[in-house]
Amino acid sequence: MKKIVFSLCAVVAVFCLIITNSNNNLLQARDLNEIIKSKVIRVGVNPNFPPMSSYGSTNEFEGFDIDIGNKIAASLGVKAEFVPTETAQRVPFLVSDKIDISLGALTRNTKRSLLISYTAPLHTEAMAVLTTDKLNITKWKDLNDSKYKLANMRGNWTVGWTKDNLPNAKLELVDTIADTVRLVGQGRADAIVENIDFFMAHTKNYSNVNWKVLSDTIFVAYCAIGVGQGNFALRDTLNIILYDMHSSGTVNGTWEKWYGAPMLAPVKETAFF
Repeated sequence: MKKIVFSLCAVVAVFCLIITNSNNNLLQARDLNEIIKSKVIRVGVNPNFPPMSSYGSTNEFEGFDIDIGNKIAASLGVKAEFVPTETAQRVPFLVSDKIDISLGALTRNTKRSLLISYTAPLHTEAMAVLTTDKLNITKWKDLNDSKYKLANMRGNWTVGWTKDNLPNAKLELVDTIADTVRLVGQGRADAIVENIDFFMAHTKNYSNVNWKVLSDTIFVAYCAIGVGQGNFALRDTLNIILYDMHSSGTVNGTWEKWYGAPMLAPVKETAFF
């Protein structure tokens, strides 16, 4: 899974919305009472992001975000209405009140926090090394050697990161996550340096391979639920729901169901938000 980057197009779109709706006419997010009264919470999900969320065989949404969205709705006593929301649309859709909450691996960053509010973390994205027992290394920097070939996907931000931080390693670029895992599984590449959680399910296709993830994690990003800026009653209630789902094991269990492995860096729940 490539890192979610807050694109220039998204920034422009958001500020256009703000300018258009200025002079005290800025659209206000539906508050918690309005959501409860309507009996529906509008949940933004990425339609092309399996197994986080995507259209299944019956053309209905399925995935981690869908299960989590339905659990949130049930806790509020309402129904979840899933709204297709591409990566660049997540913040603009919140600002323009097209959705009440945004899922879709919404990583926390300062630019977004100027426009929306965040809950406590829902899940993480851990950048690490996925390899096999054929490699006798313990640190990701050990891969900075011309004898190693790394698999990655065309267009991923991690391609540039790898060139900057592991300049001596060779790169083999393919089109999909499944293709990168296939290269390593078939011995045509040595490792994958990426947000590894999103690759683990594909390793099941190579049961004869002894896969391993280096404990030397490169970094961990925290993904939360986005709400309209200042929509504190909704945010605080979601935090209580998240605490219950984390402490009961619901989040991690749902993650493992869809991703085929435990979250590499599980969120540690806290009673204080």
